[in-house]
Amino acid sequence: MARFRITTKHVKDCNGIRIDPDMSVDVITQTMSNPLSTNSGQCVVDALYHIYGIDIKKAECLNNIKLNVKLI
Repeated sequence: MARFRITTKHVKDCNGIRIDPDMSVDVITQTMSNPLSTNSGQCVVDALYHIYGIDIKKAECLNNIKLNVKLI
C-alpha cells in the first residue's frame, strides 16, 4: 500500500468551480503507481470532492500539470 499527497498548483476557474493553490488531500492506494493514472484518477476525484466539495474532473484539472503528486 502506498500513500500519496495530491496538491493543487495553480488558481483556476472553470465550469463554475474554483481551484485554489495548495488544496491537498492524502490518498492511499493498493499499488505504487501514480493515482492520477490509475482507474482514471477516481480516488483523487473522490478525495477532493469529500474534503473540498469540488469536482476536479469537471474543472478539467485532473492531470500532472495542475496537480502535484508526492509519495509519502
